[in-house]
Amino acid sequence: MSTAVRAPATVRPGVTLAAVCLAVLVLPASLTGASVALPDIAVDLKADLVPLQWVVNSYNLAFACFMLACGSIADIVGRRRMFTAGTVLFGLASLASALTSDILLLDVVRALAGLGAAAVMTAGSAILATAFQGAALARAFGVLGASAGAGLALGPSSAGLLVGQFGWRAVFLSHLVVAAVVLLAVRVMPESRDPGAATVDTAGTLTFTLSLFLLMLGVVEGPQWGWASPSVIGLLVGAAVLLAAFVLIERRVRRPMLDLSLFRQPRFMALCLVPVALAFGFVCLLVFLPSYFTGVTGASSKLAGALMMLLTLPVLFVPLLVGRLVKRGLSTRAVLSASLLLVGAGCAWLTVIGRDTATLAVAAPMVLVGVGMGVSAGLVDGVAITSVEPERAGMAAGMFNTMRLASEALAIAVMGAVLVSLTQTRVSDGIDRFGGADADEVARIGNSVASGDLDTPAAGVAAAQRPDFLDFLADSYTDAFRVMLWILAAVTVLSGVVVHLMLRARSAAPATPADASAAGLDGAPGDGRQPDLAGDPVRS
Repeated sequence: MSTAVRAPATVRPGVTLAAVCLAVLVLPASLTGASVALPDIAVDLKADLVPLQWVVNSYNLAFACFMLACGSIADIVGRRRMFTAGTVLFGLASLASALTSDILLLDVVRALAGLGAAAVMTAGSAILATAFQGAALARAFGVLGASAGAGLALGPSSAGLLVGQFGWRAVFLSHLVVAAVVLLAVRVMPESRDPGAATVDTAGTLTFTLSLFLLMLGVVEGPQWGWASPSVIGLLVGAAVLLAAFVLIERRVRRPMLDLSLFRQPRFMALCLVPVALAFGFVCLLVFLPSYFTGVTGASSKLAGALMMLLTLPVLFVPLLVGRLVKRGLSTRAVLSASLLLVGAGCAWLTVIGRDTATLAVAAPMVLVGVGMGVSAGLVDGVAITSVEPERAGMAAGMFNTMRLASEALAIAVMGAVLVSLTQTRVSDGIDRFGGADADEVARIGNSVASGDLDTPAAGVAAAQRPDFLDFLADSYTDAFRVMLWILAAVTVLSGVVVHLMLRARSAAPATPADASAAGLDGAPGDGRQPDLAGDPVRS
């Protein structure tokens, strides 16, 4: 695939890389930062659980659904132009989020922010692919991946500080400021198009987007409508039908937005599985832990953000150490497998959490999860892109990022539904000693508790019983949270084993340095290339 490139009068690859990475850093921060602000948004806008969940879900859903479509459009209209439009849309939607006083309108503008984020991510990746070549391209994508990881990591702590100091609206205003700074660098970015791109895969875009939307809607509404209700079953069946239609469409169109043949490459698929698993083991904690801290332990948003630094700070520093170890010969297979196993172990250890648990007791498992995330941050992106043929790197980047974002959206929706269902069950099992409640009241109490609000359900309880009722709600939420942690641990540990097996050597003969260099997968110190994907049995 040829690419037409038009460079500005002054080309500054360093500025281009910095601007794209700054933009990519704020995109995941908008997800995890918003999760910290949810309790305050709920109080200020008087929001129920489901519309409150869509503050996060609508952003993530739009981000994931429109990644591939935005990439196709960028090939036609120009990558820099698409990057600029996406940044402007993201900034304006962030401004609208900060100004709105209606929860449904907030959900809508958050979806628009997700659409802008999709344009920024896809166009930014393509801009880097035209601004850098060879080993420099691999390093650029490594920095890009590290920026995304840093955004996930810094989102909760920075948002906690902003919410505690200025209120939840400041979180979205900060995203506007970053978008404005990024726009200052657009003029020095190269413009590029794909001369062979003429149309957008409309049918594929519609079926993929609707499939993911119906799946998420069914999962989110499952605890509210009942998992066996015709509505939920219809949504899930519809999602499956549309997904099958998407696969058929992509097999037949001349220029598919998703190259399904990449699914037949075990190593690439193993690398795509890493962020999928981390969406459960790490991203879900970023979203749900702040509400637990504020609701059960009584921490302020500012303190909750500070506590989240135990989880996030290792993501900023561990990649530096891991990068040095990889350059000295540590195999990528071992690094990525260890990453998932560490996260799984940390999630299992975190089940010690409780309303009276000392901070020191939860600090160690949170740090362990952060270390596990940091082990793969900044490494897996570059390795994934260089694991396929150079001419398919753009498609591989789009597929990798789509799987990452779609898995984050689904992981949050699925585990949120699990947490709500488990909390409702715990409340139903013990509510009789406080006078009982019908099914609708149990659901309302469970929804409130699962969002981190224990005070509202307790307001209607007699003053003499209120302390015991609050303890009961806290214990119900804690039990549900612990079960969720065990599920996260199981998912990440199992994924670690699968990744290790999928990245195993294809032959018993060790690859020579020349073969590895020719494939672009050698990890020799100083050559700047991404490390070997366990093609050398000795190193693996």
